[in-house]
Amino acid sequence: MPGTTPLVLDSPHSGTRYPDDFGTSCPMHLLRKAEDTHVEKIYAFAPAMGVAWVEAHFPRSYLDANRALTEIDPTMLDAPWPGPLAQEPATQAKVRLGKGLIWRCTDEGLPLYQRLLGVAEVQARIDTCWRPYHAAVEQAIASAHAQHGYSMHINCHSMPAVAASHATDYPGMVHADFVVGDRDGTAAHPGLSALVCEHLRACGYTVDYNHPYKGVELVRRYSNPSQHKHSIQLEINRKLYMDEASLEIEPQGMARLKNDLRAMVEMLLATDPRHIG
Repeated sequence: MPGTTPLVLDSPHSGTRYPDDFGTSCPMHLLRKAEDTHVEKIYAFAPAMGVAWVEAHFPRSYLDANRALTEIDPTMLDAPWPGPLAQEPATQAKVRLGKGLIWRCTDEGLPLYQRLLGVAEVQARIDTCWRPYHAAVEQAIASAHAQHGYSMHINCHSMPAVAASHATDYPGMVHADFVVGDRDGTAAHPGLSALVCEHLRACGYTVDYNHPYKGVELVRRYSNPSQHKHSIQLEINRKLYMDEASLEIEPQGMARLKNDLRAMVEMLLATDPRHIG
């Protein structure tokens, strides 16, 4: 939804519409654990506040919109990939974990496919999912920046209470309530990230900064603090608002979380990052 304020929120991983051409062998109840479950409901208040909202409807396990187009695992394909492949150690590590642009396995290491994927099949997913989603985020940020002379972008995610074996480089890690990531101060002014951390801690939550999640493609691609374009990735621990086994919302936790995040959005709307020292 378009906005009228300098703030843009996006949720790339909460989609639940599983395409007919997925062709996965993985049971649906395990696939659903890959979703940033209910994130779109957490921030449902935002559009009424004039905040731009962009939401993916396709599932993360089908195509991960928070990955670069180079993050392809060529071993999954029936022919050579015609484009460049990731060379950076961090992105190569995610591909090795099976968490590139097209997932090879679940967070627990269960294979998604008992077949090789066609190059044209992957290219079609890029054209129908990745490109439109990125265009929507880019346009929303550009519009906010053009209207106000600056923009703030929160890339909205959720995380399990404990990292699974194939989820990150830190299997078994017990996560804080929130992780705020700005790619070590390169995607947003550290002072703006500090305001978010301080607000959440004042609400009584535990907060980690840039560990274990620094922010990935969406905050990297559309941020430029020197031009007053600030992007922050915000991870919420699912234990705060849901039962991770059943995926059911815990009403009291959800209500508290929405109230505290609404207050965070109000704080950001009252902040001009150009004046942060």
